Amino acid sequence: MNPVILFILGVVFVAIGVAVSIALHEVGHLLPAKLFKVRVTKYMIGFGPTLWSTRKGETEYGVKAIPLGGYVAMIGMYPPNKEDGSVRPSSTGMFQTLATEARSAAHEEVGPGDENRVFYRLPVWKKVIIMLGGPAMNLLIGLVLTAVLLMGFGVSTATTTIAEVSKCQVKAGETVDPNSPNCQLTPAAVAKLQPNDVVTSFDGKPVTSWAEMSGWIRASAGKAVQITVDRGGKIVTTQVTPVLSARPVIGDNGLQAKGADGKPLYEEVGFLGIGAQTAMVPQPASTVLPMAGENIKQIAGVILNLPARVVGVAQAAFGSGPRDPNGPISVVGVGRVAGEVAAMDQVPLQSRLSALVGLLAGLNFALAVFNLVPLLPLDGGHVAGALYEGARRRIAKLFGKPDPGAFDIAKLLPLTYVVASVLMAMSALLIYADIVKPVNLFG
Repeated sequence: MNPVILFILGVVFVAIGVAVSIALHEVGHLLPAKLFKVRVTKYMIGFGPTLWSTRKGETEYGVKAIPLGGYVAMIGMYPPNKEDGSVRPSSTGMFQTLATEARSAAHEEVGPGDENRVFYRLPVWKKVIIMLGGPAMNLLIGLVLTAVLLMGFGVSTATTTIAEVSKCQVKAGETVDPNSPNCQLTPAAVAKLQPNDVVTSFDGKPVTSWAEMSGWIRASAGKAVQITVDRGGKIVTTQVTPVLSARPVIGDNGLQAKGADGKPLYEEVGFLGIGAQTAMVPQPASTVLPMAGENIKQIAGVILNLPARVVGVAQAAFGSGPRDPNGPISVVGVGRVAGEVAAMDQVPLQSRLSALVGLLAGLNFALAVFNLVPLLPLDGGHVAGALYEGARRRIAKLFGKPDPGAFDIAKLLPLTYVVASVLMAMSALLIYADIVKPVNLFG
């Protein structure tokens, strides 16, 4: 298929996935709000002018022109003004709080019978459940997609089938012409091992995994051992003698380790001269939570260091340095990566689909973690306000003081304006950087 069409299909795939993730995030707020009898006036995907909407019961459901988020509008998210007793309406959307405050026309009055259906009257635990509903939904989506990724598509794993047989022994960093008289045959070439041979035993021990056999080869330098392979249904046994060879020492970060002098480290180990074929191997359910946890841990690390990483993005965007492949990217960058993955027609379709599913899983984990940051207008800011309200009431009760009532988060609107402005500026910077200096994930 045409690479351009594949690129577009990859972008569309992720765009739909992002839209569904946003919609379900807001469902995570909507369902508990309705369960707790809060009057929900709007459920909207996107911001700006309304493209389509319909009313079902007391709630208007719709789609807006700017697909950069969504919101659920609930009556009485802020307590009444002390001056006139009116209730400020608001919503769960990242920027809708600002929009509601800025447009007096968007204010909705609490109607008869709604006095006990306002958000601010809810117990603290109900407020927390409603506000955590969105991030919890993204977390659930991420877990489901991770399960599909690991248990459905599987993980690329080295099999016991030989993919290639090196002809010449070479030192690290060197190349030798196979037809040159300087070509010293590898033990595998001497033993006439062939691609597609399936290794069944090594030194009398049954081979169950490539990693296991690699360890045996490394430890068998200079030792003549028998190796048995299945060659198209025929069992072939031959003798090999692994030779000592300098191999890079790989650190915990997956990169070649370096010594105190800064030079790359090598180790002398047994070498045979064969490479493994890989296959997508489904993993057990027990691998899903550890994989998700590792993903969340990495995302949390990025968010904790977000200011420094954003500075790095700015330096790369306006300078000559490269982008950090592990740094933050915008929705434009996510779409670009998805398109590049889909367009890699030399990669099996299953592997490309797996990568796209993994991308969506990571994006949902990122949405969940980012929304838990305890700053308005993020969900974590509302949770922090509710917890503060609960702590304030408990302290007042402990010291026999009057109930201070619901905490008025509207007092934090100035901080909300600052945070929202920073988020918008950061989003604009990331989008710009993803256009002029995109992240290069594929070398």
